[in-house]
Amino acid sequence: MRNLSGGHVEEFVLVGFPTTPPLQLLLFVLFFAIYLLTLLENALIVFTIWLTPSLHRPMYFFLGQLSFLELWYINVTIPRLLAAFLTQDGRVSYVGCMTQLYFFIALACTECVLLAVMAYDRYLAICGPLHYPSLMPSSLATRLAAASWGSGFFSSMMKLLFISQLSYCGPNIINHFFCDISPLLNLTCSDKEQAELVDFLLALVMILLPLLAVVSSYTAIIAAILKIPTSRGRHKAFSTCATHLAVVVIYYSSTLFTYARPRAMYTFNHNKIISVLYAIIVPFFNPAIYCLRNKEVKEAFRKTVMGRCHYPRDVPD
Repeated sequence: MRNLSGGHVEEFVLVGFPTTPPLQLLLFVLFFAIYLLTLLENALIVFTIWLTPSLHRPMYFFLGQLSFLELWYINVTIPRLLAAFLTQDGRVSYVGCMTQLYFFIALACTECVLLAVMAYDRYLAICGPLHYPSLMPSSLATRLAAASWGSGFFSSMMKLLFISQLSYCGPNIINHFFCDISPLLNLTCSDKEQAELVDFLLALVMILLPLLAVVSSYTAIIAAILKIPTSRGRHKAFSTCATHLAVVVIYYSSTLFTYARPRAMYTFNHNKIISVLYAIIVPFFNPAIYCLRNKEVKEAFRKTVMGRCHYPRDVPD
């Protein structure tokens, strides 16, 4: 371990997933394949929605925002893990660690709020379909998306303000594959009570309040769906929000388990597995979950891949 003047840790060492060399190679191939596929999936969705005028509606605008967020998300977590597999060197500078932590928290909080906004959008579309265009104009959708990003980055700034003021004198070993709050709180040699309290309270605000909005929206959605007289109508209405609900359940359950706790818990190796779920697996499956069941997106996606997205559907080549 190397220290800066004043006893400040200059770098941290990320443990990652220590195992045998053959298994290390297998994990590298697996994570590298997931990384490339996630980049490809989300990039295609972003460009498909951008290049397809028929998808310039709030529902798909929010989906494009989510895919753009996942692109950023996956680039914060996986590249350093892949580099550690290749070089067997998990060292990261203090500034690099804090930078990674800032963007990771910001994107995680943004996704929580954005998922709540998407649930509210589905609530308006299902419970008030006739008034939906006036209730959710494009200007409001843009403001809601901006508020999601702004609240996420502001929350991260507040958390990092307290964490960066802590002293790190050693040891500098982080039992994780990226710089996260809990392991850093456990490494500090100064009083961490205030930083831990701020982290916990902001986690509750940025996770539980959006979750409450999601639960409220889907309670109203389910009540409205149950009033539809035909089973076909109920199935069609529920299918429009089932994919979003699946993503919400996976993301919020793993995030709540990891962050909505008052004490650091980096010593538990299963925490790394939970982190893999919401930091790597969720961004990988989100495009498939959202788009494979959506005929409009699949059709636009097909045209984008074939290089025909700028042609109207009814115009021959």
